[in-house]
Amino acid sequence: MQPDTNILQVDNIYKYFGGLAAVSDCSIKIKKGSITGIIGPNGSGKTTLFNLIAGNLKASKGTVRFDDEDITDIPSYELFSKGLLRTFQIAHEFTNLTVLENLMMVPGNQSGENLVKALFKPGLIKKEEIKLKKKAIEVIDFLNLKHLLNELAGNLSGGQKKLLELGRTMMVDAKLVLLDEVGAGVNKTLLKDIGSAILRLNKEQGYTFCMIEHDMEFISRLCDPVIVMAEGSVLFEGTSDQVKKNEKVIESYLGRGSKLKDEN
Repeated sequence: MQPDTNILQVDNIYKYFGGLAAVSDCSIKIKKGSITGIIGPNGSGKTTLFNLIAGNLKASKGTVRFDDEDITDIPSYELFSKGLLRTFQIAHEFTNLTVLENLMMVPGNQSGENLVKALFKPGLIKKEEIKLKKKAIEVIDFLNLKHLLNELAGNLSGGQKKLLELGRTMMVDAKLVLLDEVGAGVNKTLLKDIGSAILRLNKEQGYTFCMIEHDMEFISRLCDPVIVMAEGSVLFEGTSDQVKKNEKVIESYLGRGSKLKDEN
């Protein structure tokens, strides 16, 4: 796959809830190796679009292609194994497991999940656990969470839980990560750390990201392009500077005559 190739393409997708179209004739393309931002007013269809892409909802019409494969309506657990992962606005950690254990739980099809192998091949299981632990520690070091390695995940702050969710995607070498409001409820210091980790993963390991976010400062730092949604479809797409100067975007967000500025 060439660098300018689309890793994700959504074509004319719709999602109806009763008679209401939450997503309407929406088409987007995500370039491999990019960090794409999706913004828009509340109710513009951003999260519904993510749910359609990630297999959490079935489309009423339209198609989704990922890595040259039609994945329309494929459930999320199958997409996970294909390298398409999604995080949530509210982190989904195992609260009673440590940070290390949370990461070691991520990869699927572990030998320890098979009763026969668990009984008759303990050596194989031990070998896998050593390998998983090594990778988990590398991820923890990457995210600067070494001081929390043995801390219960339920005791982490909101920002630390978001970092842990990012770490979970690193345990399976994701091809595309959908980040749903990774900055929500996170203080500025930790948000800066999260942004730095995303940029490093993108530049050093070739991760592709698509993120829903409301913080324009955060979006401007990380994302190119930025897609603006309104009323279930794409209103505008461009650089963060172009988005902030576009009259349709300004009107959609704040009303005529206002200016879209970075949040402090």
